[in-house]
Amino acid sequence: MNSVSIVIPVYNEIRTLAEMLDHVRIAPTAGLKKEVIVVDDGSTDGSREYLQQLDENGVSCLFHERNQGKGAALRTGFARATGDVVLVQDADLEYDPEEYPKLLRPIIDGKADVVLSSRFLGDEAHRALYYWHAVGNKFITTLSNVFTNLNLTDIESCYKVFTRQVLTRIRIEENRFGFEPEIVAKVARLRCRVYEIGVSYAGRTYDDGKKITWKDGVRALWCIVKYSR
Repeated sequence: MNSVSIVIPVYNEIRTLAEMLDHVRIAPTAGLKKEVIVVDDGSTDGSREYLQQLDENGVSCLFHERNQGKGAALRTGFARATGDVVLVQDADLEYDPEEYPKLLRPIIDGKADVVLSSRFLGDEAHRALYYWHAVGNKFITTLSNVFTNLNLTDIESCYKVFTRQVLTRIRIEENRFGFEPEIVAKVARLRCRVYEIGVSYAGRTYDDGKKITWKDGVRALWCIVKYSR
């Protein structure tokens, strides 16, 4: 393993985008060379314009003409990634790039093909927010586990890390947040070696720009059934 591609989907994140990229630039990657791929998914708040003027070695910016969703942005980013390992990073400040090394370690050590993060494992700090979101997340995760036979605790958590070999065997079909249960189901079907790592979480409110809604939760249930067949 020599390099990692960090793929960042962006939609209307101008308030956090510059600071988030600063964190990613300096984040340790356990000795791997870092490639950053940012995919703007039709932003209308200035994020697109900010990225268009960004000229920096090691950072590639791709643009969707219209908003398609997180899954679509990741599909575009994955197609461009050249790293031996590919890591998904959200464009807000809910997750800390300083935690990259522990997410990458199981793959670097040859123990895992896929590493998934969890906000509910270990003793890492997390902001206390929406109770019913947590209930819904645990229900979705439990249902996913029933179908995949994986004992995960948080399939909706942002950080997901893959070897390049795994991603080349998976075609992402979901355009929105259905990406999360879809990728877990497809990884399980490939019988990948999956590790789960606890991470910190500085959750944000809808006033702060949170975008996932109850409709995405309903879609997640459908995706679990659809992609686990």
